[in-house]
Amino acid sequence: MTGQLAGRRIALTLATSTGGVGAHVRSLIEPLTAAGADLSVFGPAATEELFRFSTVGARFAPVEIAASPRPARDARAAARLYRLTRHCDLVHAHGLRAGLVAVLAGTGRSRPTVLTLHNALLDPPGPRRRILELLERLVCRRADLVLAVSGDLLARALRAGAGDVRPAPVAAPPLGESSRSAADVRAELGAVDRPLILALGRLHEQKGYDVLVPAAARWASREPVPLVAVAGSGPLEAQLRTQIAELRAPVRLLGRRADVADLLNAADIVVLPSRWEGWPLVAQEALRAGRPLVTTAVGGLPDLVGDGAVLVRPDDVDALDAAVRRLLDDPAAAEALRRAATARAQHLPTEQDTAGQVVAVYAELLGAAQ
Repeated sequence: MTGQLAGRRIALTLATSTGGVGAHVRSLIEPLTAAGADLSVFGPAATEELFRFSTVGARFAPVEIAASPRPARDARAAARLYRLTRHCDLVHAHGLRAGLVAVLAGTGRSRPTVLTLHNALLDPPGPRRRILELLERLVCRRADLVLAVSGDLLARALRAGAGDVRPAPVAAPPLGESSRSAADVRAELGAVDRPLILALGRLHEQKGYDVLVPAAARWASREPVPLVAVAGSGPLEAQLRTQIAELRAPVRLLGRRADVADLLNAADIVVLPSRWEGWPLVAQEALRAGRPLVTTAVGGLPDLVGDGAVLVRPDDVDALDAAVRRLLDDPAAAEALRRAATARAQHLPTEQDTAGQVVAVYAELLGAAQ
């Protein structure tokens, strides 16, 4: 990839992010600069505080792109991005919200705009959903290229009128080695001599934790009682704490954690009961760690996990309960799933694959624009 983007001024932009999107943008910085790009990242100041884009080779300037449509704020963000990108050769927006601001900021300019769709529209039918669908059509039609992290997003972009759509699974950055023993982590969590079931992700309705908690309440009758540890923060924390208390479920909310490798190394089972996922980093991390994974058959997950996980229906407490019980009760089945997870991980795209595709796409578009 060295030299393919020599001297090219590239801007990456994103909206509010606390997880996968921000991690992906950060992972692109080093390979893009190695390819010769002069790289800038534009997004909310909080993303720089969390992901530290400027420490790995990019300039950063704040552009406050909110998670929800706000016309006045979006107009200000687009005007600021217009000024910041006046000398850029290409702008790559990550997510629909950043995509809207990027296409508005590209009005009247001939440079290419790339959009990566990371998430589906999950709002229920109503006025807000209709507005988001209109914005989705606008952005998909005005972007020169749409990259989609899962097959359902690719199909959706085509229905929205995108002219050029390509699959682009996002690889999880390597977690590195565990810094503590599994025994030490389990002791910290209170999971000595009992199964440890781990969930990782933002405390948001999308993640299905309100389905996990009642399933976990059923496991309280087992001996020994499993501990369900949920690592993440988010808007549903208070609601989940109330649900845990009311159901007396053996669930601990750990908050945001920086020791994901340690947690995975200590876990007996990983659960991801989401209502939708694209190509989630958590599932990739669980497969790479060789953990038995129980997740839902939604979005890109079936393609991602293959036979390396147990797939259940979303919003189904009974199915989640039964899948976890089987793995707890049948060590041979759990061991077979560990081996399948490890084997599946060998076939997942790597960060090098992801970065190589992005560099090639930029070179193609910039060559065509000359």
